[in-house]
Amino acid sequence: MKIDIWSDIACPWCYIGKRRFEAALAAFPHRNEVEVTWRSYQLDPSLPAHYDGTEVQYLSERKGIDPEQLAGMLEQVTAQAAGEGLSYDFDSLVVANSFPAHRLIHLARAEGGSEAADAVKEALLSAHFEKGQDIGSTEVLSGIGAAAGVDPDRVRSMLATDEYTDAVNADIAQARSLGVSGVPFFVLDEKYGISGAQPVELFTSALEQAWQESHPLVNLTPASASADGPACGPDGC
Repeated sequence: MKIDIWSDIACPWCYIGKRRFEAALAAFPHRNEVEVTWRSYQLDPSLPAHYDGTEVQYLSERKGIDPEQLAGMLEQVTAQAAGEGLSYDFDSLVVANSFPAHRLIHLARAEGGSEAADAVKEALLSAHFEKGQDIGSTEVLSGIGAAAGVDPDRVRSMLATDEYTDAVNADIAQARSLGVSGVPFFVLDEKYGISGAQPVELFTSALEQAWQESHPLVNLTPASASADGPACGPDGC
């Protein structure tokens, strides 16, 4: 079963959604037959490479929300993240354009497969929301790539060119064609869509339903045989 997940590194709910989805997948009996692909999405493509200010300042300027109200909203998100074992630190967060980080995920998939891509995605989210690292920095990105088994020199050379720019833009265009207007957004077997960081139970139910529909039960009872062969039921045998 294929699962495509559109998300942005700069999206706090994407990290929370990742944890909830992973909890459902870990308990899914057919998890070893599930292929997860991280797709690129940008909440703010117009963001400069680096923004000289805090997350609250950035969001208040871009969204026009009162800073005090924003601070309260971020506290609520931090509490939700803590419930998933994540330690958000918005005071230390470095606001940066996520496009280079998305390119790194594509490189990691090409160099090391889905496991490397997932490791890079996890490290990027943690670097951004928990560690106060600059996800637009070449050195930070090369270090994250190296930890996932990608040659840091390969990361630097990729970032020095336009490599994987088309791949990132293709993901964003595909999201637009699907009508995705917010992330995280999960697509199961190109058939079922799940919007947002839903509860674990919803992901569990969706995984089961998608699996059953893509692997329907085939009745091997011959047409010439009795519809009800010898069997035991609640009322006896």
